[in-house]
This record gives sequence, structure tokens and C-alpha cells, in this order.
Amino acid sequence: MSNIIEITDFNASELDVYARISEIQLLNRAEPEKGIFIAESPKVIERALDSGCQPISFLVEHKHVEGEAKELIRRCGDIPVYTAEFDVLTQLTGFKLTRGMLCAMRRPALPDIVDVCKNARRIAVLENVVNPTNIGAIFRSAAALGMDAVLLTPGCSNPLYRRAIRVSMGTVFQIPWTFFDEKTEWKTEGIRSLKAMGFKTAAMALREDSFDIEDPHLMAEEKLAVVLGTEGDGLASETIADCDYTVCIPMAHGVDSLNVAAASAVAFWQLGKR
Repeated sequence: MSNIIEITDFNASELDVYARISEIQLLNRAEPEKGIFIAESPKVIERALDSGCQPISFLVEHKHVEGEAKELIRRCGDIPVYTAEFDVLTQLTGFKLTRGMLCAMRRPALPDIVDVCKNARRIAVLENVVNPTNIGAIFRSAAALGMDAVLLTPGCSNPLYRRAIRVSMGTVFQIPWTFFDEKTEWKTEGIRSLKAMGFKTAAMALREDSFDIEDPHLMAEEKLAVVLGTEGDGLASETIADCDYTVCIPMAHGVDSLNVAAASAVAFWQLGKR
């Protein structure tokens, strides 16, 4: 039986998770097992539930309780379903951005890198990509264009930040991913760990000695890790030096580079081919 609760008090502590707690607080680095994320829209919530994420509560516009949200609410048993008319809900910070439905969920435990990559042949590695919009867009491209997994260095934005989830259209729940351990020095051990798992590494960078992205040697690699760098500066020089290949996307009209999310889509399309 659904536990439908009409919102009468905007200051109720139960609504803090949706409107008054910051992303950093929700992440809860001190006690990650207590971390929470917010999924927006029925499609994204469905993908999160399908991946096994544990729901805590819903915030739903009235008209969706017996409409688009009905089946999702049924799937989740008797967790609280907070509801009101749209004009009332828009008084809560951020509700205008949704398609009438939010769900607070427990953050799943991060898997080990070896487990994430165990059966993978093509993976994406993100070095210090800090913008949640770019993270979401990269995940969407990775899921759509042939990547089997995504690995992130500790300096990256978290894929379960609300904006990253929204931009990814929930694909962060469809493709395996994890972070490199913060205790592991990425610059000295990260590439080495990829090579130990059998991956050749391809650094995406604009250099004169780069391989063309269509080079047949790249396509012939049994296991390939596509490494992309932070916005603006790109990959660290040490990372490029440690990779097996440096790969370039040819530019025209004097353009010096693509945004990392756009570059990822091009790279995944070409290098994700089997």
C-alpha cells in the first residue's frame, strides 16, 4: 500500500533532502554508506530502480501519483510519497527542473576496479573532469557508443550528483563505473593498474606525434582504455607519457580542440567499434 503524504509544511525535515541539503552533504564522504542521491523524472528513476538502487522517498506532483508515477510508486512498497499541486511544489528549490517526480535513494557501494573491468574490452577513463554536466554527457555517450565501463580519478565530479544524473538520462545506472581509490596515486599507479588488467591505453590529446583516431592499430587492440582529461587543460603530461598511444581527433577551421564531452562522443564512436 502506498504511503501518500500531502505536503502542508515546507519546513518539514523530511523534505530537507530535496530542497535544503547540498550535494556535498548528500554525498557524505565521512560515511559513504549513508550517502543519498536524487533521481529526477520517471525514466531516470526507473533506470535507477532497475539497477538495484534502494529508494527512500518520493516527491511527486499530484497529477502523476495516479498517472506516470503510479507503477514506480507501486514497485517501491510503502515508502513515503510526498505530494502537492505543481504550483505548491515549485516553492521547493529545484522542483521546476523535473518532470513532476523526484526520488531520494541510497548511494550504492562502489565496486572494485577489477570487478568493473573484468569482462570489459573498451573502457573510458576520466582524469579530473570536474563539471557535472560534462560527466553526465560523457556517461550518456559511453553507454550509447560501445564503452563497457567508466573509471574516474578522485578529482572528478561524482556521477551521482543530481545534474550529472539528469544530463546522463539515467545512463549512470546502466554502465558499470567506479572511482580509483583516493589512497592510490593515479599518476604513478593508475595507468599501471590498467596495463596489469591487459588494457592498452589511448590518451586523447592534440600532439604532433599523435595517432589518427582512425588508425587500424587502435582498432585492432583487444582491450583499450580511452583516457580523457580535465576541461581546459586536458590530460596531465605525465598521463600522456605513460599511455601506449596518444590519439588525436583532427580539427578544421582553426579550432584548437573540442569540449571533453564532445570529444568523448567522437572517440567512443570510433574506438568503441569491435
